[in-house]
Amino acid sequence: MPYETFEPDSSGDGSHEAMSLSALNALVREAINRTFPETYWVRAETSDVRVNTSSGHCYLEFIDKDEQSGQIAAKARGVIWARTFQLIKPYFEQETGQLFRAGLTVLVNVSVEFHELYGYSLTVHDIDPSYTLGDMVKTRKEIIFRLQQEGIFRLNKELPFPSLPQRIAVITSPTAAGYEDFVDQLIRNKKGFPFYIKLFQAVMQGEKTEESIVNALERIFPHTGFFDVVVIIRGGGAASELSSFDSYLLAANCAQFPLPVITGIGHERDDTIVDMVAHSRMKTPTAVASFLIECMDREAGQVQELENRIHAGASARITQEKAVLQRLATRFPVMVAGRIENHRNRLRAMTAHLSALPQWLRHRLESIGDVSPRIQRAVDSTLSRRATFIESMPLRLRSAFGTIFSGQRRKLELNEQYIKMASPEYILKRGYTLTMKEGKIVKHSAELSEGDEITVRFSDGERKGTIL
Repeated sequence: MPYETFEPDSSGDGSHEAMSLSALNALVREAINRTFPETYWVRAETSDVRVNTSSGHCYLEFIDKDEQSGQIAAKARGVIWARTFQLIKPYFEQETGQLFRAGLTVLVNVSVEFHELYGYSLTVHDIDPSYTLGDMVKTRKEIIFRLQQEGIFRLNKELPFPSLPQRIAVITSPTAAGYEDFVDQLIRNKKGFPFYIKLFQAVMQGEKTEESIVNALERIFPHTGFFDVVVIIRGGGAASELSSFDSYLLAANCAQFPLPVITGIGHERDDTIVDMVAHSRMKTPTAVASFLIECMDREAGQVQELENRIHAGASARITQEKAVLQRLATRFPVMVAGRIENHRNRLRAMTAHLSALPQWLRHRLESIGDVSPRIQRAVDSTLSRRATFIESMPLRLRSAFGTIFSGQRRKLELNEQYIKMASPEYILKRGYTLTMKEGKIVKHSAELSEGDEITVRFSDGERKGTIL
């Protein structure tokens, strides 16, 4: 057992055998090696995980927390040598879908080490991913249950989705390939729908993902009136980088956000918790862009259908009214002539009746006795005025009916002229043309693509062609 000794104190006050700290630590190391000669499976939480880029060794700390207080109850320095780390890291991440990082509950096979210079540590030889996976599943269920108990799990899904989602707040990294694809697909959509995109930068992988996305949501919140939806996208990446999207804090913020949240995180595995609470979940950023374009296209189709119905209804009404006017134009002269003849017959009857009235009245007056000349003159004057009025009635009636007939004819002529000016044939005769595709009128250039067959209608015929 090697250790150093020193000569006794020459002062005569007594002598003590002493050893160096190195010797003491060597004794401790040997004692630990004898006491803990095997490896042990230890359950702990990872902390402060660091990988040396030059050597490939992984240095970390293992901690154990008190279940009641959450305070750290034990701590040990750990190391995974490069050769071992190169084997267990990809194995762990493939099995769990999680990066090997700080904050994971792991079950590791370790040996107890003590070094004279670096002290106590645990050397990792193996890891059991199934334990971590079970803990992750448990934690995930606890987070989902907590969101449900708090009544916020479906809040975002219950928001009404805008009919025209054009104003989009995008949360992602500006360097992500998925963001470029997303913007390109929206801007270059074949229907030419306008979209207005505002980027809110965030870290989309690593330990700062959760905090970064929450900060982006907080920056959007004061300006929710300027946006229709919030889109959270990332361009692919390993499934092991999605653990941040299973956090309670991020999920709670998305669930309670006042705008519909659409996710396109770029994976086809089981949904993350953020996917679950979001209003709509798509697989990729380009799928999100396609979804937004489809929403616009659906509304445009409804508008086009309404326009076609209005056009068809108006055309049918014009045709109907035109037929009515044509029938009136045919029947009106006959009706007027008949009415005039009826009134003439009535006037003839009245004239004959009134013509006999003076004689009848004279006989009546004579029968009642002597009538003074004054009364006789009054009666004669009244009868004369009535006779004059009756004689003028035919002329006055002809004049009145002539005025009415002229007004109605003018009205018919104006309606006929308006109908002619509104007809497609009249418009074509003025030099305009109608471009049609598959029997439908083309109103915008964006509706035509290279190779489309079209028909151009002129006033004197049609011509077919192909878009180059």
